[in-house]
Amino acid sequence: MAIIKLAVDEFMALAANNIVLDVRSEGEFEYAHIPKAYSLPLFNNDERKVVGTTYKQQSREEAIKIGLQYFGPKMLTMLQNVESICKKRNTTYTGKETLLVHCWRGGMRSAGVAWLLDLYGFKVYTLVGGYKAYRNWVLQQFNKPYSFQIIGGFTGSGKTKMLHQLQKRGCSIVDIEAIANHKGSTFGAIGLPAQPSQEMFENILANSLLQAKENTKNKSLSYIFIEDESQRIGSVNIPKPLFEQMRQQKVLFLDIPFEERLKYIVSDYGKHQQSDLVNAIVRIKKKLGGVDAKQAIHFLLEDDVHNCFKILLNYYDKLYNIGLNKRNNVYEQVCTIQCNHVDADENATAVLQTLAASKNQ
Repeated sequence: MAIIKLAVDEFMALAANNIVLDVRSEGEFEYAHIPKAYSLPLFNNDERKVVGTTYKQQSREEAIKIGLQYFGPKMLTMLQNVESICKKRNTTYTGKETLLVHCWRGGMRSAGVAWLLDLYGFKVYTLVGGYKAYRNWVLQQFNKPYSFQIIGGFTGSGKTKMLHQLQKRGCSIVDIEAIANHKGSTFGAIGLPAQPSQEMFENILANSLLQAKENTKNKSLSYIFIEDESQRIGSVNIPKPLFEQMRQQKVLFLDIPFEERLKYIVSDYGKHQQSDLVNAIVRIKKKLGGVDAKQAIHFLLEDDVHNCFKILLNYYDKLYNIGLNKRNNVYEQVCTIQCNHVDADENATAVLQTLAASKNQ
């Protein structure tokens, strides 16, 4: 078989349904990688440094010789690891599976591993330009036009659950908070895994946008539903071109009574460790105000979660209003939908009915 080199668009099209093998070092992979790729390092972190230093200080030929010393003893193990990956992915493993291989720049590392896998009988494709070309592709996704429908609403409106209810009904969504592993507020990281690096966040977001855009094709409702977010979500940022585009889109604002939202917030966050909640309040003490912060912590220590979050919800309502009013032509951009409860199913129906009504006008 012949190893086929692909440009990034072709590579990503095949990556949707085939195994991607990242042969960079484990450190490079851990920091960021193509979503759903498998790590198959040709060199570990230390070996990569030795080969790279030799390449720079001596010659390409000497670097290859050292690289082969590392590669040779690993060949059998690498093949066994790839077979294991294939068998987990496909119960009808044949040994002829399609594999997509890349390294940092599409150079010697991917060429070496691709040669081995091709020799063994796999159908192998490599990425021209490697992960570096993929990163350029990722950044290009944020400059593309998208038909977004922004879902807005004060804290405690259940926007994320409603978003997933829309998805169950066949709508395309991008859940930025799930990608970021953060719910947006100072309490947003509680109970969630560590956030990805900025680069990994962008990689997952770019892939999600591509999939969502594909899912809107041949559908009567061509919107991609997305939550109204601040640009910064915990430790990561929505890329500026994408965020600016989001700020220009119409917002469907779920207007839910304060007490209903408060009940929802208490049931959601009230189950978390008291110390985590106290630490979160301390982080916003200056913005919240010393008196309110002290009172909120006092209520929390007295197990009065309801009155604690009543203070916090008032603060976040004011904060959200400030952000909403920074939009250009806010009265034209925002469509308010009156909702009686925090009910994902009921509110998803209201959203779709509002869109259908505006379409028929």
